[in-house]
Amino acid sequence: MENHENIIEVRNLVKKFGSFIANDNLTFNVKRGEIFGFLGANGAGKTTAIKILSGLSFPTSGEVKVAGFDVYKEREKVKKNIGYMSQKFSLYEDLTVRENIRFYGGIYGLSNKYIKEKTESLLERLKMNDIQNSLISSLPLGWKQKIAFSVAIFHNPKIVFLDEPTGGVDPVTRRDFWEMIYETSDSGITVFVTTHYMDEAEYCDRVSIMDQGRIEGLDTPEELKKQFEAKNMDEVFIKIARKQ
Repeated sequence: MENHENIIEVRNLVKKFGSFIANDNLTFNVKRGEIFGFLGANGAGKTTAIKILSGLSFPTSGEVKVAGFDVYKEREKVKKNIGYMSQKFSLYEDLTVRENIRFYGGIYGLSNKYIKEKTESLLERLKMNDIQNSLISSLPLGWKQKIAFSVAIFHNPKIVFLDEPTGGVDPVTRRDFWEMIYETSDSGITVFVTTHYMDEAEYCDRVSIMDQGRIEGLDTPEELKKQFEAKNMDEVFIKIARKQ
């Protein structure tokens, strides 16, 4: 039965590629406005699950609802209600900052007036007025991330999926990026984030930890540390990995 507190509902999700099981019977919910950490080592099945939740891939079996829509039958409605930022940064390197923002605003079907007003406020907030006509290819990685994230929530979606958004950047930039995540959650947008940095788990409201396609831990960071008798999330992760 649908719970209106949940923006994502997953029951017995299985995804197979031939005989390989990438997602093995996943069951979890994500609440509205929550920062939900979807953690696990590379190859644990995180990106596969995100592709299903964002309407880019079909499950093999199981029930999945995102923003109230069925991922089997209502994929286009799912896509209209979400934002997505991949680990490879979904920006066009040969377009300027302003051109990228305008391009994505057009893809989301927003009016020219809305795009113009929102672009001005976005450039102001990111303190990027001076570089608005610079090519994306010329910018540091941290700036690209901030623009990519801002573009992913430009249309005010109900959920934003962030697939390892902080990979390869320095700790200060990572912290800045998480400030943006907090602001987004405070505005009512649900943030579903994958990462392999275990310290980032501490910033989430709840955390799921995957290993070999299965969810092996799911709770608040504090409760997971108690459950696994660990000092920090790194220890929780190691204990889960060593159970195999």
